Formats: sequence, C-alpha cells, structure tokens
Amino acid sequence: MSNENKSQSIRVLVCGAAVLLFLGIIYVWSEFVMPVSRYFDWEPGSVKLTSSFMLCCFVLGILASGRLQAKVGAQKLVLAGGLLMALGMLATSFIPQTFASPWPVYVTYGIVGGFGVGLAYNTVITCAQKWFPKKRGLATGISVCTFGFSTVIFAPLVKVLIGYQALADGSFAFNSFGPVVAFRILAAAFTVVTLALFSFIKLPDDAGVSASTPPELLKQKQYTTGEALKTKAFYMIALSMMFFTASYFILNPSFKDFAANRGLGDNIGTVIIMMTGVASSLGRLAVPLLADKIGRENATFSIIAATAVATAALCVNSGVVYIGAVAIIAFCYGGSSGVYPLVTADHFGLKNVGSNYGAVMVGFALSALFFPMIVGKIQVTDAVGVVNMESTMIIKFIVLAGLAGIAAVLMFLLSRARKKGAA
Repeated sequence: MSNENKSQSIRVLVCGAAVLLFLGIIYVWSEFVMPVSRYFDWEPGSVKLTSSFMLCCFVLGILASGRLQAKVGAQKLVLAGGLLMALGMLATSFIPQTFASPWPVYVTYGIVGGFGVGLAYNTVITCAQKWFPKKRGLATGISVCTFGFSTVIFAPLVKVLIGYQALADGSFAFNSFGPVVAFRILAAAFTVVTLALFSFIKLPDDAGVSASTPPELLKQKQYTTGEALKTKAFYMIALSMMFFTASYFILNPSFKDFAANRGLGDNIGTVIIMMTGVASSLGRLAVPLLADKIGRENATFSIIAATAVATAALCVNSGVVYIGAVAIIAFCYGGSSGVYPLVTADHFGLKNVGSNYGAVMVGFALSALFFPMIVGKIQVTDAVGVVNMESTMIIKFIVLAGLAGIAAVLMFLLSRARKKGAA
C-alpha cells in the first residue's frame, strides 16, 4: 500500500469511527424511557419498545446500505444515515404532549432514526474491512468499538440534559432542559458531526482492494447474497445471531429496573449503563483480535457460551453477581458486532460483504423485534393472581440462557462443517 493510500485508509477509519461514536446513541434509549414516559404520561413498558423498533430498522438500514454502496457510494450513505438519525430526534421533539400512545416515537426515533444508523453503520464497517483487508479484525474492531463506547459518553450526558428527578410524593420534575429540548440539542450536534465527517468516508477502488487483499481471500468464491442464501452456513450464522442477541435486547432497556430490584438504586443504574458501554466497547475491539488468533467460529462460540452462563447467573439475587453478569453479557454482545462481519466474509467472500452481512443481520432484527415481546409475556403469579416479579425474572433469565445455548450449538455445528469442508 502506497503512503498516499495508507494515509487515506487511516483517515477513513478514524472518521468512520468518529461517526459511529455519535450514532451509538442507539443503545442509550434506557436513559430516555422514564423521562419520556412521565413527560407524555405513557406506560414505561410501551416506551421501552422503541428500542426494538429502532434495532429492527437498524437492520433494514444495513440491508439497504449493502445494496446501495456500489451504486450510491459510501459518502452519500453516511450523510443520509447521520441526517436521518438527527431528523428522527428532531421530529420526536415536536410530538404533542397530548398523544395517548408512543407510536409516533416508534416512527420518528425508532424507524427513521434506526434506519439512518443502519445505513451509516454498515457503510463504515464495509469501508474499514476493504481498506484494511490484511487487518480486518483490527479495523472492524476499532470501528465498532467506538459505536459501543457511545454509551459511556451519552448515558451521563442525556441524564444531565434531561435532568429527570423522581420526587418523594410520586411526582417528577426536570431540573434541566427536559426531553424535548434534549432531543433538539442532540439533533443539532449529530447534524454538525455528520456534515463535518461524511466526505472523508469512501470505499477504495477495486484495484486497490485486489492489490492489498490476501491471496486466500481472492481465491475463495465471492458469493452474491442470492447465492449465500442457498447455503446452510448462512442460516447457521443468521440463526445463531438471532438466538444469541436475545439476552442483550431484552435486558438492555431494563438494566436500571433490574438494578433497582437488586437494591442498587437509580444512580448505580446509570453507572451500570455506562459500564455496559465500556464492556461492549472492549468486546468489540478484543473479540475480533481474538478471532484473528483462534479462528472466527471459535471466538464466536466462546462469547455465545459465556453469554449463556452469565445470563443464567442473573438468577442469583445478588447485586455483585448482577453487575458482573451484565458486564459479561455486554462484552460478548459487543464482541458479536466485531466478529460476525468477519465470519460472514470468511464464508462468503469480501467482495459482497456489505450486502451479505446485511442479510445475516436479519437474524438480529428478528431477535430485536420478537423476543422482547415474546419473553415479555412471561409472568409467574401467586394463588391470588399477583405477579411474582422475582420468580418472573428468574424464568426469563433461564429462557434467555437456553436461547444462547441454542446459538452455541449452531456455531459449533458451523465450525465442524467448515473443518470438514477444509479437509
């Protein structure tokens, strides 16, 4: 790689990572749940569903990005993605307080914002892999690391901007801007960052990719998405992602609630959200590097198995165990964001990794959309019909651990099939 190309590749990586640092606010919705629900007088459980709509449309954005990158170019997709996220936030701030249900938030913040984040996210990751084909684990890890680290920055920032305070008499107050103005401030900041950085993010030309790509990647079959869909490996990868990520999707919007149930308090709940951001970021950086050493499927199997164990450990009624288990779950979830693109490229080639990874992420979308609703229906009641919250939580944790166990089996079978194919 020439010095000019090396400089360009570093610039693309740094600017892409900076964009994802801001767009990672997708994982901070739990800080909005209570302020938004109290401001509009909506049920907190209904407000939490915004996260599921956002993550589902996040995947739709990834799919669209994979299809459009060659036609539209990376710069326009990053620009569109960042501005859509800002537009979604801005539109949310104009929802009338008299609305009886949160469906407008599902549309503005969840659908519009989530789709925009997906457009930019997949484009940045694809650019990173193609500019650094010999160090795909490192480049992908750096990109998605900042996406996860966003929680560390924006969780306390959102808390300060909104200034939500629950009062002793059961009422509430905003001792700062409140949710409406907070949404507008964030929308303005995201617009500025997107406009400043989008032009630096672009795909390398085909000649540049071929010249720096390891020979073994060029020799393997470069699957189109249609061809990948005809393989067993595709469904093993997508289904393992679907079952594996269920734990995080269901737990993430309720981290503060579970912390309160463990006697840890609201402020500790915010600290735990920040901690999950740190753990997720470390996982996003460390797991792809580990995958370079021990193999993609082995690394993926390891984080899935760890998630199953940590989720089961949540059944123990202990604040310390809760914090440790949540940190492991966040670390492994973050790691999946770094390693699944690599698994996809290993099986189906680097040429169409954007669209192929988008198709794999359908499993992610199905998990985000359906499992929170399905598992949310689990309730354990006593003889007089009163819901036993502790027993309900334990059953949910066991179910989620079982889902992660299914994902581990699928990844184990994928690894065995790959080894047999190599033999």
